[in-house]
Amino acid sequence: MAKDSMNNKESTETKDKGTKEILKKEKVALDELGKDKKDLKSPKDKKQDFKPKDSKISDKKAKIVEKKALPKTLDFDLNALFKDEESLESFAKELDKKLQNFNDNYAGKLSTLKTEEFSKALQTYDSLSEGLGSIMTYVFLKFAIDSKKYGALYADYEMKCNAMYAKVMFFEIEFADLDSTKMNDFIKANEKYAFFLQTIEANKKYKLSLKEEQILLNVSPVGVDAFSRLFDESFANMRFKGVLNDEKIGEEEILGFLHVRNRKLRKLAQKNFTKGLRKNSHLLTYILNMVRKDVAITQNLRGYEKPESFRHISNQTTQESVDSMIDCVNANMNLVHGYYRVKSQLLGHKLKDYDRYAPLGLTKENSKKAEVEFQDALYDTLESFYKFSPRFYEIAKEAIFNGWIDSHPKPAKRGGAFSHGSVPSAHPYVMLNFTGNRRDAFTIAHELGHAIHQELSKIQGTLNHDTPLTTAETASVFAEMLLFDSMKKTLKGRELLDIYAGKIEDIFSTLFRQIVMTNFERAIHEREGELKSEDFDRIWLDENKKMFGDSVHLTKKYAKWWSYIPHFIHSPFYCYAYSYGQLLVLALFGLYKRSEDKEKFIQTYIDFLSAGGSKSPRDLILTFGFDVNESAFWEIGMNEVKNLLSEFEDLLNSTRL
Repeated sequence: MAKDSMNNKESTETKDKGTKEILKKEKVALDELGKDKKDLKSPKDKKQDFKPKDSKISDKKAKIVEKKALPKTLDFDLNALFKDEESLESFAKELDKKLQNFNDNYAGKLSTLKTEEFSKALQTYDSLSEGLGSIMTYVFLKFAIDSKKYGALYADYEMKCNAMYAKVMFFEIEFADLDSTKMNDFIKANEKYAFFLQTIEANKKYKLSLKEEQILLNVSPVGVDAFSRLFDESFANMRFKGVLNDEKIGEEEILGFLHVRNRKLRKLAQKNFTKGLRKNSHLLTYILNMVRKDVAITQNLRGYEKPESFRHISNQTTQESVDSMIDCVNANMNLVHGYYRVKSQLLGHKLKDYDRYAPLGLTKENSKKAEVEFQDALYDTLESFYKFSPRFYEIAKEAIFNGWIDSHPKPAKRGGAFSHGSVPSAHPYVMLNFTGNRRDAFTIAHELGHAIHQELSKIQGTLNHDTPLTTAETASVFAEMLLFDSMKKTLKGRELLDIYAGKIEDIFSTLFRQIVMTNFERAIHEREGELKSEDFDRIWLDENKKMFGDSVHLTKKYAKWWSYIPHFIHSPFYCYAYSYGQLLVLALFGLYKRSEDKEKFIQTYIDFLSAGGSKSPRDLILTFGFDVNESAFWEIGMNEVKNLLSEFEDLLNSTRL
């Protein structure tokens, strides 16, 4: 019954002409990992290795920490950045002087510099950029933990840092205006920063004049950035009627009830959350319309081809590559339909939107696996990293015991979770909102994966530290897969089914739901003029119905749920990068599982992460034998989704329920 419902021939059998090509590419990639290490370099640049230098983390496999030694809660220690606000203020004043000196020494003079003089200026620019980054990291983390207390501090330093950055803003603009001969000489003399400089050259057509860029920078805190802050503060202080009693609770707590077994509680959580969104509908609609207007103005000013073009540029990818990936995901939405039809059969009722994340309920209510303790979640993640790589394990362990993590919900704390890359002289910071559900365990793995990526890549320096969104999810989603793979080896029967279902739904959320969000953004940004709340509601429902088909009934209440998605406000067209990363990781993880020489794969993968933003995503991924410009690449990742569904079916049909 389950097998026929979920995996009909149309949805699971790969009959397209690209099948042989896909299988061939997987074989080639596996063969490549068996060759000598030198053959794994990008074809475009065989001279550069991405091997970390002077790493503090040992490759030697130490004994794993005991579970009882792990902390029950964690708070940030920001001393790696600044001891207090007094030291922050002192540093900012000194940095401002250095920035002014840089301006005095180099503004209007880049074209007259000799190669060695430019190299010195570039290194100074890197250092000054790190200084600005350390200030904004500190005040942002303060704000994220307590928006009510530190909102003014964040706003104050945002204005100060914008004013300071304006003094060095000329550097990239003047570099883009250099004649090609001088520019190429400077690039050749600074191999470490070559890709950074080449990117400036490639995007110079979208730059405005220095004066115009400075004006936009100066008004940004009272422009769309102000609406972003308003959104954050509104949700951080928003309270919803409780589910278990009338006590008011925050966003994280109420959304956590969507994952409980009791359907009445899930329905009540949906009702109360929607009521809160409706109460703030006018404000949230206005904020999103202001973001739409900002995107439109930016497109017009800079000459972008489409509203989303700016994101592809920052992601260092192409419209063609993104369209190919999105088309692949949209064409496979029937996989979601099939899974939720089976879930409906298992739960014994027609699913509604508040049932999407409902546990299958196959394990006993009092089972220890039903709720996840923080120490258990930490240990499971550490254990999965330990089995994969000593370096992964040691970085994660250091994060846990050295103040890199803030773990639990607090009043006025920002919702969600993130890992902030911070600056190379410090370390990443991981913010969680752990509430004890199974998904929270995977969130820990996800964010620690980000932190590992960020920690490894800091050897590249400030200007090469950050990775584009297209590869930023590579370690985070891979870390989730490591945890899942570790868990499924220790469980069986009903518990294993529950874990499989949870992982499948996580992949659906990361892969398919993010494309639904991208489709939603495309639809609202293509329309002219201000949209009403009801317009957003209708578009949101229309796009979500494509994901779920007739397998889930989306209620009228769900129509308002576009209004709490922070990415629409903070980072328009951000969401597709999650799908990009998910398909990429699924392909890489499948490659890892089938590799005969796993040590070579692991080293290649760590080198890949250590490269940070020093190479284009395409060149980095070519390291593994894949080309993101080829449509067959995306099908490799999608086939891994189908394989996971097949494993779930086999387990379902072999388990007595």
